[in-house]
Amino acid sequence: MAPAVAHAKSMAASKRLMTMPEFEEAQVVMIYLPMRRELDVAPLALRGWQEDKVICAPKLSWEHRHMLPIQIHSLETGLITTLGDLREPADDQPVPLDMLDLVIVPALAYDRRGNRLGRGAGFYDRFLASPGFTGVAVGIAFREQLVDRVPVQRNDVAVHALVTDEEILRFSRPGGAK
Repeated sequence: MAPAVAHAKSMAASKRLMTMPEFEEAQVVMIYLPMRRELDVAPLALRGWQEDKVICAPKLSWEHRHMLPIQIHSLETGLITTLGDLREPADDQPVPLDMLDLVIVPALAYDRRGNRLGRGAGFYDRFLASPGFTGVAVGIAFREQLVDRVPVQRNDVAVHALVTDEEILRFSRPGGAK
């Protein structure tokens, strides 16, 4: 996808997500810091800060195989680059899981049941299945990432809704096809 097209589609998807009650009502939002070729969610962080929301990003612990939501105040400072060119917050105090109202979830692909194909390490699945997390998980992706079906395993956790640059899909229950 050409960079200009990816930018336009990222803006469209982000604007669509901003209209959702889940975003409007959220006080604490966890975004992801996009890798190359992932949908850019910077507009969500910028709008969140304008509306005095707490914006977090995940910090991965490869040793313990989990991620922690860390509050960020910028998309340029206070971040480090780790394995595989992954950007994440520098060390700071994690935000308690029960304070997260909304988690924006990336994926390689989504299906129309809310199931996602991640990168295979299971960080988001374990995070969303954590007993302390009671918020809403919303996937965001380019329309081209929406497929008929993704493979689903026992420990996979589906999102509550999916936003693309063209539509919003809502799912009747967390867990999608499971």
